[in-house]
This record gives sequence, C-alpha cells and structure tokens, in this order.
Amino acid sequence: MGNEVKGAVRAGKERHDGKVLLETNEIIFRGPDYRLKIAFGEIRGVDAANGELRVQTKDGVKIFEVGPSAEKWREKILHPKTRAQKLGVKTGTLVRLVGEFDSDFVKELKASKVEIVQANGSGVFENTFFAVDARNSLAALTKCARKIKGAEALWVVYPKGKKEITENDVLSTGRKAGLKDIKVVGFSSTHTALKFVLPVEKR
Repeated sequence: MGNEVKGAVRAGKERHDGKVLLETNEIIFRGPDYRLKIAFGEIRGVDAANGELRVQTKDGVKIFEVGPSAEKWREKILHPKTRAQKLGVKTGTLVRLVGEFDSDFVKELKASKVEIVQANGSGVFENTFFAVDARNSLAALTKCARKIKGAEALWVVYPKGKKEITENDVLSTGRKAGLKDIKVVGFSSTHTALKFVLPVEKR
C-alpha cells in the first residue's frame, strides 16, 4: 500500500488535521470532518519545502503538512513508478495469472515484456498473481500456494473495504498455507495486493 503520515492539509484559510496517504496514483487526506483525494493526473504542479507539500490543481493550491516525507513524496509524484515496477515485475520473466484481471493490468505486463502464463501453465515463475473477490474464493489459495517454488512471489489481489473479504482473511489463509507475508501494495483505487513468499527454510 502507499505511504501514510499523520499531518494536516491547508486550503485557503482552512486547516484540517488527519492522515495523509500517498497511493500509487493519488494523494488522499482523511480527517474527522474533511476528506480530499487528488489523482496524479489532476496535479498541475508540486513543490516541497519545510515539511510541506504544495500541490497545484485547477481548483487552487492544497498544502499538505507531511514533515520529512515532503521531498520524497514530491519525487514520487513527479516520477511515479509503474504498477508493474512496484509489484517487482522484471523484463523477460514468467508471470502466472490466476483468476480474472482487468485488461489494463494485462497490457502493463505485456509492456514490461514478460511472458504471461495462465493458471495451469508450467515453468519457473518469478511472480504469480492470484485474484480473489470473496472469502470463499480463498479456498483456491491453499492449492495455489503448493505450486510456489524457490523465491517466487505470490501476490493476492483483493478488493479494498469489502466485508466479503478482508486483509485478515487473506493473511490468515496465506499463513495457514505455510507462506510468509512481506509486502502490501496499492494495486488500484479499488484493490490491494498482498505479497507472500515461502519462508527461506522451505525453499
């Protein structure tokens, strides 16, 4: 998932305290009485100084008080990694897809020049992406975990904020299958990707 800090946002004469999140393609503010979301595509300019991130949009300037993160966030907004890069996808590797993925993600994988193999394909994979949309879909995760070899990563992609499946459901199932969770990435505005690997002693 993205970066998160406790901070504030200023817009005109108003100032609100809350949490500021830098996601894959947007900056989000969540406060008790004020919320804000700015997609990177809406940003016309961004500067960082004295712990403040100044974001220019068509609606004016929003100033995010994020402390030492300001300069790092500015660079991430100006030079964002692709989703494939954040997921550790490398050119020339084999990627296995289990479940239904949107066409944009498949296009990104192809642009990364990887070989895409469907669920029952064979080979030495660097990444397997497993899509689930409900708790009962996790039964197949245990079966998928048995196919993981060496340092291969198993990314479980699931919906955000849904009662039908939660992060705890995914974590519990992966751990019971003998895997270790090591990373969370914001897959999209609606989905999260949780990375599992085999513990070193089992490789």
